[in-house]
Amino acid sequence: MKSSRRRFNIRDSDKEDDEGDDYINNFGKVVRNPEKHLQLFKSRGQHLLTNPRVLDTIVKRSDIQPGDTVLEIGPGTGNLTFKLLEVAERVNAIEIDKRMVEILHKKASERGFADRLNVILEDALKVDFPPFDLVVANIPYGISSRLVAKFVFGVSKFRSATLLLQKEFAKRLLADPGESEYNRLAANVKLVADVEFVMDVSKRDFFPVPKIDSSVIKIWPKEDVPRVDLIEWWAFTRMCFIKKNKTLGAIFKKKRKLMELMKLSKTDINSHNFQSPDDGEEVGLNDEDEDEIVTDDLPLGSKKGISSFKDKVVEILRSGGVESKRPSKLSNEELLHLLSLFNQAGIHFHDQADVKDTNNAMYYENLLTMFNEYELNPN
Repeated sequence: MKSSRRRFNIRDSDKEDDEGDDYINNFGKVVRNPEKHLQLFKSRGQHLLTNPRVLDTIVKRSDIQPGDTVLEIGPGTGNLTFKLLEVAERVNAIEIDKRMVEILHKKASERGFADRLNVILEDALKVDFPPFDLVVANIPYGISSRLVAKFVFGVSKFRSATLLLQKEFAKRLLADPGESEYNRLAANVKLVADVEFVMDVSKRDFFPVPKIDSSVIKIWPKEDVPRVDLIEWWAFTRMCFIKKNKTLGAIFKKKRKLMELMKLSKTDINSHNFQSPDDGEEVGLNDEDEDEIVTDDLPLGSKKGISSFKDKVVEILRSGGVESKRPSKLSNEELLHLLSLFNQAGIHFHDQADVKDTNNAMYYENLLTMFNEYELNPN
């Protein structure tokens, strides 16, 4: 069976000069330049940015200082890499494609940058980043969320990250509460970083041409980050934003969610065996929700236990003034306050046995694993 991956050859017109043409060596044989005949795969996110004006703008807006070390992810054939080397002290470039690495080494040697370019043949999601001051990169679309998470929630300290991303993904990161694009990803990233729009980039500025346009954004890690268990926060926002345009009251009254919270909070159903203000009304029996679980087979005490736990949750929402509000309208400050109210009441959103020493490197590795799990499996 033939591969379905689409292949593209780099065209001569994409080069600034003809230094990369094939040539005849001293023995009369044609030497093929590997870059000229390089096959690019859209399925791997191999879209090379070719517009020199856009490349220059990205470098300028990155605010690189002469002594800076820049981290670049997915350098490809080096269109951005060598512009970075014109202003930075050093570039650490992580590339997963061996063919690209060979081209980068060849160009660096020819242009006198060999001692200032460190090319790492690895998967950027798996390798430990070397020390760096800034990130400047054209991020492959398929790993955008996981890479952004690795930057902002990982152990590496850096000044800023200037990233070229899929336009729709960039809009999600940039969105503020109340905007239609606002989502859990924006809430999570903006807890620890500020995000700024830099510019839009047409799909025609890439080769091969992708289906969608891109945007450049800039991320600054915050100096003052709220003191909160990040895994608890992610689990909390996951529940809040599962139906971001529903009210929090409607979201938290779902029986399945109540049962999950009771289990995570180590709450015995029967420990809430008292009459609810609704005269013992069973929780959500009239809710039109396909996610509901049946309580008819539960003992009466268990039914009342769920009902009383629901009353406890509703009281927390009311005390926070958010029962009738939608999560997509709330700021991180409001969400943090609500989470603290839940925790103070002994209600948690992930297993507290998983909380580890936050100064341990393994903690950050677990953080990224958990973040990706929540992002890729929102339910």
